Formats: sequence, structure tokens, C-alpha cells
Amino acid sequence: MAQNCLKCLKYTMCMVNFLCFMCGTAVFGFGVFLMLNTKVSALIPTLSTLNLANTLFITGIIITCVSFLGFLGALKENRCLLITFFILLFILMLVELTVACLLLVYEKEIDRFLEKDLTESLGKSRELTKGGNSTKNTDDWDVIQVTFQCCGIHNTSDWKDKVPPSCCRESPCDPKKPVYWKAGCYNKLKVWFEENFLVTGVGVIVLCIIEVLGMCFSMTLFCHISRSGLGYKL
Repeated sequence: MAQNCLKCLKYTMCMVNFLCFMCGTAVFGFGVFLMLNTKVSALIPTLSTLNLANTLFITGIIITCVSFLGFLGALKENRCLLITFFILLFILMLVELTVACLLLVYEKEIDRFLEKDLTESLGKSRELTKGGNSTKNTDDWDVIQVTFQCCGIHNTSDWKDKVPPSCCRESPCDPKKPVYWKAGCYNKLKVWFEENFLVTGVGVIVLCIIEVLGMCFSMTLFCHISRSGLGYKL
């Protein structure tokens, strides 16, 4: 009976890690696609390297490598791979919990940091468009302003005399009597993040539960292999 349970545990680990490996490969591929076909966002200059494409690329690599170790360790009943899989999952869970705690503790500092960076980005965009030329910053601001129906950081005055057409309520924008969105993008973005905070929190909790289960399964299999004397079976 115990042997059947352990076999079930082994193949369950193999199946789950294989699915995670395929998902990681898909995320990795999508990240590469975005890196090759999209522009790097300049809305937050300080975090310009930590854009969506790079985040997906790094996340895909991590998921692929960790799940591959778990799959191969369970399939080959290899103690080295299983304990490595356990340690990596434990480190990932600690990093996730640490980041979540830091975001909660330093919420006000992060708000000020984002507002400062958005102000810097908008200022550069406004200066670069004095001659009527479109820039990467302007394109990014256009997407944000159209999506969230806002204008500038706090209001239209942030753009001074260079208010872009994406701030208009109507499309196409009337150049003689333009009607702009009154709300600023900073508050709109803040509200959007607060509305999705619960979903993000639930996602982190579910991910931690999956990682804890993965650690429990790998350690159970590791202990069984140790007792059976098959520690380095390949």
C-alpha cells in the first residue's frame, strides 16, 4: 500500500512539474517575443530594465529550470535533484514573502518614488516633443492616457502647452476646442493597483501553497529513497 502511494506521489510530481515546465517555456517564449517586437517602456526611468518583457523572460527561465529539476528528480528518484528542487522552492517562497512584506511596509516610499519617476518621464517627453516629434515616452503616455482616460500625472497642467491628443475625451480631438480628461494618471493607476491588490494577494498565497506542497512531496520522496538505499540512482 505504501509503495503504491509513493508511486502515485512520484508520478504526480512528474506530471505537475511537466505542466509547470511547459508553462514556463510558454512564458519564456512570450518574453522573448516581446523583447524582439516591442519597445522598452520609459514611463519609469529608474526601472526601465525591469519591464514586462524582461520580467516574463526571467520568470520563464526560473519556472523552466526549477520544474525540470523536480520532474527529473522524481522520475529518476535522484536525491541530489530532489533536495536541490526543495531548496530552490524554499528560496523562491522566501523571496516572494520578503517582497510582499517590503511592499506593505514601504508603501508610502514606493508611492513617492513612482510619482517622482513619472514626473521625470513626463518632463522628458514634454521637452522632446517641443518640435512636434513623436517619441517613445510619448507613445507610452498615449497608451496610459487612452487606457485609463486620464491626462498627465495630476491633471492637464503637467503637460503645460504641449497637451497630447490622447488626453482628449473625443476622437478625433478638436484642435480649436479640445475637451481633456480631468483626472490625473497617477491617481488612476493607484486606484487600479488597489482594486487588483486582492487578486494579487490571492495569487501569491496560492503560489506559496503550491510551493509548500512541492517541498512536502519532494522531501517525502527524498526520505523514501534514502531509506531504500537508492540515493543516487540515475
